[in-house]
Amino acid sequence: MTQKKSFQAELVGVLGQPVDENPVGAMFEAGFRECGIDWRYLNIEVYREDLADAVRGVRALNMRGVHITMPYKTDVVQYLDEVVSDAAIMGAVNTICMDKNRRLIGENTDGKGFLRGLKDDGDTDPEGKNVVILGAGGAARAIAVELALAGSKRITIVNRTELRGKDLAELIKSKTETEASFVKWSGDYSIPSGTDILVNATPIGFVDESKPPLEYGSITREMVVCDVIPNNPSTAFLKEAAQRGVKRVVDGLSMLVYLGGINFKMWTGMEPPYPVMKEELKRIFGI
Repeated sequence: MTQKKSFQAELVGVLGQPVDENPVGAMFEAGFRECGIDWRYLNIEVYREDLADAVRGVRALNMRGVHITMPYKTDVVQYLDEVVSDAAIMGAVNTICMDKNRRLIGENTDGKGFLRGLKDDGDTDPEGKNVVILGAGGAARAIAVELALAGSKRITIVNRTELRGKDLAELIKSKTETEASFVKWSGDYSIPSGTDILVNATPIGFVDESKPPLEYGSITREMVVCDVIPNNPSTAFLKEAAQRGVKRVVDGLSMLVYLGGINFKMWTGMEPPYPVMKEELKRIFGI
């Protein structure tokens, strides 16, 4: 009996504004080709007044899921059927999955991608560790919550804006078992002794060779140093840390690939081809 052919592709994508320079779709498309599956990843620009309709459209078009990017990671929550516990703590969603009952489930894989990179590339389990996070934006929030849920002992949030920094520290203290504190970032920040993991969760270093204002002599060999900047696996910040002989460095490219892989399996049910996906991003970034 001749097998019936299907010309219908499965759809996933990203909703945000702007999305034209978002390279994640190319990484996914490379993964789909490697796995031999007929899936498509669409970059979909959505105006704020159309967000509710766009989310309803995910279900109407029978999309397997979408990423949510800026500026809608918090606004989208109100339009979902369910938000998983860690994303609920963050109050932000970067992924929507449609389940078998066609319910839209909100997830956040930003911090999960970071944790995977920390464990696999950094050879470090965050349980019981003291962490310093530079910044208090969306990336910092996701990373801090996942580190706390993974059992980090203490998290220090270092940020120039007091309100946002205090808010994140209070969130960690009130919603998890992890100790947390805020330090206002003024001048060159000195990393406290006893710090196990240092994370740059700011955009410093994304477009040039700048690095966060720190007293770099306070970085010690016992630390694992991480950067969330995805387009350069050897930022000036990580170079400086490596020159000081730190235990490990973990780059932002790994975080992006790992969070993409988590989504890949979440949507397709297949193991993600990490090497292929990483090579595609490296090609795009000119690495």
